[in-house]
Amino acid sequence: MNCALVTGASRGLGRAIAVQLAIDHGLYMLVNYASNLQAAEETLAAIASNGGQGEIIHFNVQVKTEVDAALNDWKEKNNDKFISVLVNNAGITRDGLLMWMPENDWDDVMNISVKGFYNVTQHVIQQMLRKRSGRVVNIASLSGLKGVAGQTNYSAAKGAMIAATKALAQEVAKRKITVNAVAPGFIASDMTKDLNEDELKQMVPMNRFGSAEEVAHLVSFLVSDKAGYITGEVININGGIYS
Repeated sequence: MNCALVTGASRGLGRAIAVQLAIDHGLYMLVNYASNLQAAEETLAAIASNGGQGEIIHFNVQVKTEVDAALNDWKEKNNDKFISVLVNNAGITRDGLLMWMPENDWDDVMNISVKGFYNVTQHVIQQMLRKRSGRVVNIASLSGLKGVAGQTNYSAAKGAMIAATKALAQEVAKRKITVNAVAPGFIASDMTKDLNEDELKQMVPMNRFGSAEEVAHLVSFLVSDKAGYITGEVININGGIYS
């Protein structure tokens, strides 16, 4: 049975992506969460209510021992399942000007996005390489392409994910594994709820924030057979703000 692992799938973009992949591709969903079990259970319930199947898997993406232990334990209990799709979605923001940024705010943002990408992808891609099949989609950001003042840490983290996407795609292409990134702009979610939407949407040519579901549809396309010849790409979804 083919499965999809979505990191940080308890809320926002991760939840929307997990639900959409179950609907569109019939994948057995692994809903990863770090701290909010109730929210992860709500994601799983949303998958089930749309006719999908899955389970919750707990680990902090930035801690390699946790990632390896959780995924090894899951594999031992699920010999008939193959994680054919990985969506590296886990990420946080700790905004502030670099001159006053605490070291922890830099480290936490970098470790969850970049070290988390390494920890989870390195583990999951081993089986993809053996099976000569797989899809990896990394959730980057407009910040990683354009750079955003007050987000030097987040811009650095997402920029690193973009560069890693391009390099890894070249390493695994011969094994029929695609690696792409999606770079959302302003998306209505938990991460943007404290922003002034009325003011910021004036920066967007489409004059609105995007929805998590719109991002999920793009990820779903990249996971599909229709996207089999697309790899190493960064696809913007931002209403024209960076076109």
